Amino acid sequence: MVKKTKNKPRNLNRLKSVDFTLMLITMVLVVFGLIMVFSASYYYSISQDGNPYSYLLKHGMWVVLGFIAMMFGASYDYRRYNRDKFAYLAIGGSVLLLILVITPLGTTINGATRWIDLGPITLMPGEIAKLGVIFFIAWYLGNDTEKIKSLTKGILPMLAVMAVVAGLIIMQPNLSTAITVCGIVVAMMLVAGMKWRYFFGAAGVGVAGILSILLFMKDSYWYTRITAFTDPFAYPLGSGYQAVQSLLALGSGGLFGVGLGKSVQKNLYLPEPQNDFILAIIGEECGFIGVLLLIVVYCIFLWRGIHIAINAPDQFGMMLGSGIVLMVAIQVILNIAVVTSSMPATGINLPFISYGGNALLIFMFSAGVLLNISRHEVKNTGVE
Repeated sequence: MVKKTKNKPRNLNRLKSVDFTLMLITMVLVVFGLIMVFSASYYYSISQDGNPYSYLLKHGMWVVLGFIAMMFGASYDYRRYNRDKFAYLAIGGSVLLLILVITPLGTTINGATRWIDLGPITLMPGEIAKLGVIFFIAWYLGNDTEKIKSLTKGILPMLAVMAVVAGLIIMQPNLSTAITVCGIVVAMMLVAGMKWRYFFGAAGVGVAGILSILLFMKDSYWYTRITAFTDPFAYPLGSGYQAVQSLLALGSGGLFGVGLGKSVQKNLYLPEPQNDFILAIIGEECGFIGVLLLIVVYCIFLWRGIHIAINAPDQFGMMLGSGIVLMVAIQVILNIAVVTSSMPATGINLPFISYGGNALLIFMFSAGVLLNISRHEVKNTGVE
C-alpha cells in the first residue's frame, strides 16, 4: 500500500502535461451547457428582456470568465493552497459571506435569500462555501492523517464546521446546498480514514431529524417541502408545480427526444428552465438517450478525477482532489433526484450545464485545480 507523506512531493523534477481527457470532458460539458442554456432560455428570455439571446450572451460571458478561472487553477501550483492562512481565509470568508446573506445586504428572490447584490455582479455565498469547506478540510486532515482517528481533534471539529456552514445555508433557506456541504464533509472524512461507525452515527442523527419533522412539525415549511415530492401531482399549482412540469418534460421526451430547440415545457410552463431544471429540458429535447449520454460524460469526468486524486503526490493533493470530485458527484446526483422528483424540489444546479455565473466559475476553477494536481501525478508505487 502506498504511504502518502505529509508534504514531500515525489518525482517532481519535471511536471507532466495536464490530464487531457479531463480537460476535454470539461470543455464538452461547458459547450453543451451553453447550447442548452440558449435553447432552454429562448422564450423565457423574450418574456423577460424582449431579446431571445440575452441569457445566451450572459452565460457566454461567464463561460469566457470560467475558462480564465480554469486556466488559472491549472497553472497555479495547488500546493500553495496548503497554508494555514489560506485555509482559515477560505473557511472564515465563506462563513462571513453566509452571515452577510441573512443581513439586510442579502437579496431575496422567490422567497429565498441566497444572494448578495454587488451591482454588476451577484455573489452566491452558498456556492463559494462549498469550495471553502473543501480547501479547509483538505488542509486540516491532509497535513496530519492521525487527526481523523481522534474524536476531539478530528471528527468533532469537522462536524462543527459542517454544522455552522450548513446551518447558515439552511437559514436562506437552501436545503440542497446544505445537503451538498454535509455530503462533502462526511465523504472527505471517510476518505481521510474516519471509521464507519461514526458515519452511521451521524446518519442516524440525520434520519432522526427528518422523522421529528414528519411527526411533530406537520404545519412547518420543511414538512411541506419534504413530503410534497412524494406526490407532486397532489400539489400541481403549489409546491409540486415545478416537479410536475419537470416530469411532463421528461415524459414527453421519450427515448430520443422531440428535437433540439423544440421543447414545449420551456414555453413558460417550467419556471426559469435554464437554471436548476435544465436537465428536464435536456430530457425533453434529447430524450432518455441524451440524458444517459450526459451521465456517461459525467462518469468519465469523475473517473479521471478519482484517478488524479489517487495518484496525487501528497495527502493534501489527494484530499483536495477527492473533495472536488465529491462536490461534482453529489451535485449531479442531487440535481437528477430533484428533476425526477426523487427528493424535495430545491435549488441545485447541474454542474457545468445550468445557467449561473457563480456556480460555473466555481466548477471550472475546481476543474482547473484538478488539472494542476494531475501535472504532479506520481507514477511509481514504491513505499517511502
